[in-house]
Amino acid sequence: MFTGTYTAIVTPFKNGKIDETALEQLVAAQVKGGVDGIVPVGTTGESPTVNFEEHIHLVNLSVRFAKKRIKVMAGTGGNATEEAIYLTQQAERCGVDASLQVAPYYNKPTQEGLFQHFRAIARATKLPIILYSIPGRCGVDIAIDTTVRLARECKNIVGMKEAGGTPDRVSQLRAALGPKFSIFSGDDSLTLPFMAVGGNGVISVASNIIPKEVAQMVKLFAAGKSAAALKIHQQYFPLFKDLFVETNPIPVKAALVMLGRIEEEYRLPLVPISAKGREVLRTTMKNCGLLK
Repeated sequence: MFTGTYTAIVTPFKNGKIDETALEQLVAAQVKGGVDGIVPVGTTGESPTVNFEEHIHLVNLSVRFAKKRIKVMAGTGGNATEEAIYLTQQAERCGVDASLQVAPYYNKPTQEGLFQHFRAIARATKLPIILYSIPGRCGVDIAIDTTVRLARECKNIVGMKEAGGTPDRVSQLRAALGPKFSIFSGDDSLTLPFMAVGGNGVISVASNIIPKEVAQMVKLFAAGKSAAALKIHQQYFPLFKDLFVETNPIPVKAALVMLGRIEEEYRLPLVPISAKGREVLRTTMKNCGLLK
């Protein structure tokens, strides 16, 4: 069962190319911070703007840099089933521990289409699969009934990253799928509310910046030390929110730039954070003790 803190790690660029040195340092910081794993080439890793070769290379680099000290859950989803199968099989060859499969975006499949899509991917790999429901980006959610069908028919579909914004979905998933199905929060600010009703952890953006603190918060809550976990949540809640002051991953990369960890480089159509957004983020980071 997958539990704990997984960092949706950014993809650092330099002069238009993947900055491998910076990525290695970011992964090392995650290991040192005590997270359970990383998720390369998800939304936060700018998967829409890397080509297939770069996508697979990023997965391979992540496995190499992690050195089995933490797990690697590769983002290998897509809105074309054959594309998702190809990326998933390539990630499996790289030696990842699991695959994160986002709901197909833009083409808005029916629930039957979602079922057929994920079932085809599951049949094409031996990797454990975590589904990813984020209707705000995809235009569709993965319905509870569809998830139940998939988990029943595909033994390697073992969890869900839930980014629908409501603890009700976690309660419904847990009731329908039982205690062994992994449920991750897709929003840092909802990690504790989700865990309170049956969630198992978070696939986090904020842990790019504060891996130790997010990992501690999740571990404390899981150990029944809710007051200590709440204290961390309250301290960093402003950061959790302001890392989304503009479209993810623009703010988290800007924050990493402020900390001197990566170059400030994106690929169009993503652009650097606005002056207003940068000031909001800088102020929040100062108030959280991350900048002087």
